[in-house]
Amino acid sequence: MGILIKGGKVVSAATTMLADVLVEGETIAQVAPGITANGHRVVDATGMLVLPGGIDVHTHLDMPFGGTVSADDYEWGTRAAAIGGTTTVIDFALQSMGHPMSEAFKTWRAKSEGKACIDYALHMAVTDLGPNDAWLDEVDAMVAEGISSFKIFMAYPNALMVDDATIFKLMQRTKKLGALVCVHAENGTVIDAIVQQALAAGHTGPLYHALSRPVEAEAEAVHRVVALSELAGGAKVYIVHVSNEKAMLEVKAARERGLPVQGETCMQYLVLSIEDDMGKPGFEDAKYVFTPPLREKKNQAPLWKALKDDVLQVISTDHCPFRFADQKTLGLGNFTKIPNGGPGIENRMQLAYHHGVNQGRISLERFVEISAEAPARIFGMYPRKGILAAGSDADILVWDPEAKYTITAATQNMHTDYSIFEGFQVKGNARQVFSRGELVVDSGRFVGTVGRGRYVHREVPGE
Repeated sequence: MGILIKGGKVVSAATTMLADVLVEGETIAQVAPGITANGHRVVDATGMLVLPGGIDVHTHLDMPFGGTVSADDYEWGTRAAAIGGTTTVIDFALQSMGHPMSEAFKTWRAKSEGKACIDYALHMAVTDLGPNDAWLDEVDAMVAEGISSFKIFMAYPNALMVDDATIFKLMQRTKKLGALVCVHAENGTVIDAIVQQALAAGHTGPLYHALSRPVEAEAEAVHRVVALSELAGGAKVYIVHVSNEKAMLEVKAARERGLPVQGETCMQYLVLSIEDDMGKPGFEDAKYVFTPPLREKKNQAPLWKALKDDVLQVISTDHCPFRFADQKTLGLGNFTKIPNGGPGIENRMQLAYHHGVNQGRISLERFVEISAEAPARIFGMYPRKGILAAGSDADILVWDPEAKYTITAATQNMHTDYSIFEGFQVKGNARQVFSRGELVVDSGRFVGTVGRGRYVHREVPGE
């Protein structure tokens, strides 16, 4: 027996229309007004919005970092994502220095096995091309495995950072394949010098993590990676977690010149700030230590406008959660030892809808585009994901635009003992979440099966 979601407003990046959605098995069979029930199980969506399931393209589940491991594994991270209205995540497989990409691919597939509650895909984070660039051929092998995006770090020297020549060579290969290079853009060596100067001056608290990573270090790195893309013949580049206006303007300038540069920002940079959320007594600031750090509040409006104007195409989370009590406290007395990252996978859709649509910063259609359709297009999953259309996976949200919700660590599903959005009140939330036709969330409760999530083999994205 199929499912008929009836009477709601179906939203895409292009239109909003009163229509029904018929689901047969794992896929959508029809989207049209006035579909008759014919024995299908009816879900009454009167007064609701019917949206494609959200896609979070930037998560770090079960990831080693700073001597510990991120607090959400694939079970808890994807469960929380589903409750928040996200039905697909793209996580990062992290290549270890001296080890092939294929090993990282197998490791991350094993991490998800029997745990993922929703569908997932992988990026490959490249840290080592090896002697004589022998591992460049592994880029081709990873594309064949459904990994069509490769992340490089311009930050974290002596750990994750690669040099410009490595970036250039990777771009030459991805240009041939049509694959995408995702970039953590910060000038890592300059930041390292500023960090050492701060520590030498006795500045060891969490606030100095933010103060030692200035916006200029991010903007310069964006500018440089755009130049490397041009040197590589116009390799496709995606700038992750753009946090401030200066870095965003570098993306804008590249796009205005017709270069294949795209980017994302994250909710923390749109609603939190260094003035409002840091400078707290004691060690509380450690909850807000992530990279790039929080910026001055004046950056928020330009970032929202960049999302509205398609300067930035995606809103993600960079979900990399660590508990405060026994993980963030590793950095007591030295901010460089605080594990970088924060929890957000559960609240992305709620916050983006409330602060975007409800506040008039973006349209409802643009909300769907930046949270679902554009991620699917950019990362080679469209039209399987990201849209409600015949033949697409039945990843569907029945969204209640009037539902009020208070974000708090006391009721969240993420495995952290705090929320960076503690006390935020939002209006608009997922009433029901379907993943490939299966009801997995009902009124805020996860009712799906742990381990049901599948690996998504992504294609090389179109131009």
